[in-house]
Amino acid sequence: MSDKNFMWSYFIQLGSNMWNEAGNTRHREHRSTPQASTTFLFDRSAWNEHTELLRCAGVNTLVMDIGEAMRYESHPEIAVEGSWDHDTMRAELDRLRNMGFEIIPKLNFSACHDVWLGEYSRMLSTSIYYKVCKDIINEVCEVFQPKHFHIGMDEETAQNQVYLNFCAVRQYDLWWHDLYFLIDCVEANNARPWVWSDYGWNNKETFLKKMPREVVQNNWYYSGVFDPAALSERGREHLEFFSVLSEHGYDQMPTGSIYSSPDNMQGLIRYCAEHIDPAHLLGFMQSTWERTAPDWMHMHKAAIDALVEGKKWYEAR
Repeated sequence: MSDKNFMWSYFIQLGSNMWNEAGNTRHREHRSTPQASTTFLFDRSAWNEHTELLRCAGVNTLVMDIGEAMRYESHPEIAVEGSWDHDTMRAELDRLRNMGFEIIPKLNFSACHDVWLGEYSRMLSTSIYYKVCKDIINEVCEVFQPKHFHIGMDEETAQNQVYLNFCAVRQYDLWWHDLYFLIDCVEANNARPWVWSDYGWNNKETFLKKMPREVVQNNWYYSGVFDPAALSERGREHLEFFSVLSEHGYDQMPTGSIYSSPDNMQGLIRYCAEHIDPAHLLGFMQSTWERTAPDWMHMHKAAIDALVEGKKWYEAR
C-alpha cells in the first residue's frame, strides 16, 4: 500500500563545491567534480531529463544540495560565475513542485564539505562564521519556504581530510555548540533540521545523549552486504546504527547509493523494513554522489531503477 506522506527521496546535487578546493588534484580524481569550480556547473538538458525520470519513477522528494548554486544576497562574495539569483531559483522550485516534488534544501556545514562557503570555510566557529551561516540559512528559507532543512555535518574527521589543502575538525563540545547553533537557525525559520548520522558511529553514547530527537537522522550505508556476520566491526556499526536510532526514538531517512554496490538500495530497504520502527521511518533516499551531467546520466538511471525495484517490494509487502 502506498503512503502519500512516505518520502521516496533522491539526493540531487545542484551545487558541487563540497569536496575539494580549486587547484587541488589529489582528492576525488575519479569523480565528476574533482575540484571546486569558479563557474556554476549546470546542464539544463540533463537536469530536465533527470527530474523527469525521477517523477516517472514515483520519487516525491528531492534533497537538493545547493552550495554555490545560489547567489546569496546577504553574501554575494561567495557566488561563482552563473550562480542563480532568487528569481531563477524560485522559478525552478515552482517547476519542480508542479511536477509533484517536495524540495528539501541542503547546505553542508561540515568542515569537510564546505568549500562552497569560500573564505568563510576557514573561519569556523568565529563570530563572522556564525553570522554568515545564520544569514544564509535565513535566506535559503526565505526562498525555499521548506518544511525540512538538511545541514549536513558529516565526515568531519582528520581521516576524511587527508587530501585537502586546508583541514579543520571541530571536536567535543565545540562540534555540539556549532550543531546546536545551526539547528536553532533552522528552527527559527519553522523548518525541521536534518543531519547525516555518522558522528554517532564512533561516538554512540555522546550522540544518544546530546542529539535532539527532533532532528531527522540520515544514517547512510552503501554496501551490498546486509549480513552482520559477514561484515567488519566497522561495517556492523554502520549497519546496526539504523536499529540504534530506531530504539532511541529518532525519525529516520535511511540513505543508500550505487556508489559501492548496484544492489545496495534493494537490500537497504529490506533491512530497514525489518529493523526500524515504522513510526520512525520517514522514507528512503537514493544517491549517486555525482552531479547531473550527460556523462553521469547512466549512473543516475541505474540509481533510479534500483530505487524503483526497492519501492515496488516495500509497497507490495
